[in-house]
Amino acid sequence: MKKLFAMFSILVLASMLLAACGSPAPAATEAPAATVAPVATEAPVATEAPAAEQITLTLGSWRVDDVAAWEIINAAFNAEYPNITVKFDPTNPPDYNATLRTQLETGTGPDLYFVRSFATGRELFDAGYVASLKDLPGISDAFTEASRSPWATDSGEPYAVPIIAVSHGIYYNKDIFAANGIEIPKTWEDLMAAAKKLQDAGITPFANGTKDAWDINEVVMMQFIPSNIGGYEGRLAYLNGERCFNSEEMVSSFQQIKDMQPFLPTGFEATSYYDSAQLFSQGQAAMMLDGSWSIGGFEKDATDFKWGVFYPPALAGKDQYVTFHIDAAIGANAASPNLEAAKTFLAWLETGKFAELLGNNLPGFFPLTKDVPTLSDPIAADFMAFNGKAKGVDIRFVWEKLLSAPSGSVDGYTSLNNNVISVLKNEKTPKEAADSFQADLAGWYGPAKTCKP
Repeated sequence: MKKLFAMFSILVLASMLLAACGSPAPAATEAPAATVAPVATEAPVATEAPAAEQITLTLGSWRVDDVAAWEIINAAFNAEYPNITVKFDPTNPPDYNATLRTQLETGTGPDLYFVRSFATGRELFDAGYVASLKDLPGISDAFTEASRSPWATDSGEPYAVPIIAVSHGIYYNKDIFAANGIEIPKTWEDLMAAAKKLQDAGITPFANGTKDAWDINEVVMMQFIPSNIGGYEGRLAYLNGERCFNSEEMVSSFQQIKDMQPFLPTGFEATSYYDSAQLFSQGQAAMMLDGSWSIGGFEKDATDFKWGVFYPPALAGKDQYVTFHIDAAIGANAASPNLEAAKTFLAWLETGKFAELLGNNLPGFFPLTKDVPTLSDPIAADFMAFNGKAKGVDIRFVWEKLLSAPSGSVDGYTSLNNNVISVLKNEKTPKEAADSFQADLAGWYGPAKTCKP
């Protein structure tokens, strides 16, 4: 924050010459020199301290749907810091990474911006585009180490303030379920039986498509993996080379993708993420695997029927694990001319006030502060309840160490995505897809080269 400069009042002192007592004028003397009458001066006028310098910060994000909510959040900040205005300036999600990088490289980047977790954000910090927050007061007190670590160096130096975690689940049309005598499935096999029953009744079971490939990868495949591999501990076994990426657990996850394929919309290859949301919100599909971030959209659009959410059940005999992904933080542009003001905003993000505003104005975006506020939205509360009912929670499978690969190699995200699509297109069997996933990672990731089959 810019230092406020003190105002010093200038006092003007008027001095008056006192006339001495006169004496008789001597004879034959020169006339005395003319004297200048003293000039009357006005009393100094008290002046008010000038208003603090007004600063406008831009906040970049990939959340174009959240403009109204961030106007409320930023207004609350401005009420506490009247000289700092924060303007939310989002970019279309698929374009965000490339657009932000171009802005930062050309010196036109926002003062503040959403920073993705793990490798993507770390690359920006290592390139000098994100300011270090090692001296930001309170950051260690407001967040757990687990929440901070996706935006910290190996030595623990933080470079962004964690703000958001998101959950995954299956949105479902309660009216359609009730009309067809379907209960919330307890196992994967029950879910597939329900999907078949819906299809036989002429109802599209799942709204998901693959035109926007990230959807089928992040919010479908990465919901299946944790329950198959055993959550966090299972994921570490792959990252440490104790399991290969074509293990039977991974094959089972690809098999679930194969199981779903007959129950996707007709022409699912051309069905975009937006199309999928419309199919569900218009009551044309009974379910949609999606993230908690869609709560607000469905509350706005899915108004003609009752709906809720449940978690994709595990295969029979498997324990239930939940994907609860530490997703977004906010960092400061290291080149911002308003860096101190930006850090003032970042410190405010640590407060309970911000956590409450975020959690209840953006239902489905869960604050990462240690003290989590009560969530007023019932669907958001249901998502949070998944965590308590599951055996464990974990982040998306490839995020921690598999997002970045050397030039010429295929990173884990891209490989998993490509192989999921290949299974849906009947180009690969689940086993072939898992073998391809393993081969891609073994090309550059050390533990995959030496893993135990």
